[in-house]
Amino acid sequence: MTKSSVSVEQRERPREGRGSPISRAALLAYLLLIIYASWYPFSGWRDSGLPLFTFLNLVKQRYWTGFDVGVNIFGYAPLGMLLVLSMYPRIRGIWAVLLAAVAGVLVTLTMETVQNFLPSRVPSNLDLFTNAGGCLLGAILGAWWAPGLLDRSRLFQLRRRWFAPYASQGLVLVALWPLAQIYPQSYLFGHGQVLPIISEWLSRWFDTEIDLVSMLRPDTVMTVEQYWLSETIITACGMTGAVLTLMCLVRRNAPRFLLMVVFLATALLLKTLASSLLFRPDNAFVWVTPGAEGGFIIGLIMLAGLVFAPQVAQRRLAVVTLVLSLIVVNTIPVNPYFVSTLQGWVQGKFLNFNGAAQFLSLLWPFFALWFLLLPSHKLNRQEPRPGAPDGA
Repeated sequence: MTKSSVSVEQRERPREGRGSPISRAALLAYLLLIIYASWYPFSGWRDSGLPLFTFLNLVKQRYWTGFDVGVNIFGYAPLGMLLVLSMYPRIRGIWAVLLAAVAGVLVTLTMETVQNFLPSRVPSNLDLFTNAGGCLLGAILGAWWAPGLLDRSRLFQLRRRWFAPYASQGLVLVALWPLAQIYPQSYLFGHGQVLPIISEWLSRWFDTEIDLVSMLRPDTVMTVEQYWLSETIITACGMTGAVLTLMCLVRRNAPRFLLMVVFLATALLLKTLASSLLFRPDNAFVWVTPGAEGGFIIGLIMLAGLVFAPQVAQRRLAVVTLVLSLIVVNTIPVNPYFVSTLQGWVQGKFLNFNGAAQFLSLLWPFFALWFLLLPSHKLNRQEPRPGAPDGA
């Protein structure tokens, strides 16, 4: 057997007995989303005076819908699946399912108990049972699918062929960017607009009106042209930073242009569906403004060449564009046109969902910058030769 055939056999051999860094990173990210969604909007904390575990009873809930049950089961099923995949192959089968089920009960019990201190949230036994049931369902599916997903799947082979060995955590990060488009934003790809929220927190804390945006920019009155230019910069820099973050993870022989197109198309599709669902169907394309169109075109022109640039340059330019987008989006007033659009936004049953979406929208750029600024040896390890096993 020749050396080349041995290398090919090593590359294509199923990865039996290896853990999944992607599953563990996704589990951490999903736990953070559950915490944010369960305790959103994080305001009005107070002690109700009731026993903490008064909701632990068998009394049937008077007000509930099939929608509530479905959302609870669907929301916790990925948690159970990720728990099992994260333990594989060290713990597998029935033991993995049991441990994931116990962990799911503990997580949902903690979420419901803390809701006693939030006036806008009501803990209930129905939420506890359905969340735990969803986690158990996900754990069973995870135990069933784990060998195929982590050892022998086509998806795993594509991951090894297209993405670098260090890309596991980064892939989870970039996969969250399209989901971050779901939360309504003042500007297309305008993530990380934290100053208005910090201003609101400080105003409550000091019991006086504090506006950090006005402090940084005294001339808060902007013309239509200034709003247009600001959104152009935000859109172009936001999409460029996100795509270049993805490009830092791919191998030289990967279909970079195709990955970029699919990445952006997924983000815009989710943005359109969310606008249609959260507002009205005729507002599905409310995000299409002159500034967004101009920024998108400029971003595409920039990316047409940058997707093939060296990864060191891509990483540095991703940092620069994300920082520039954060600076602009946090130093301009809220778009008055966007405020009028929000009048038709009724959160209703989507309170938990919107909380998780806001979490992604606010913090994604900061997570991306943290990842991009990791020590260079973690992001720029020398790629193995095409025939060598990468240990992904």
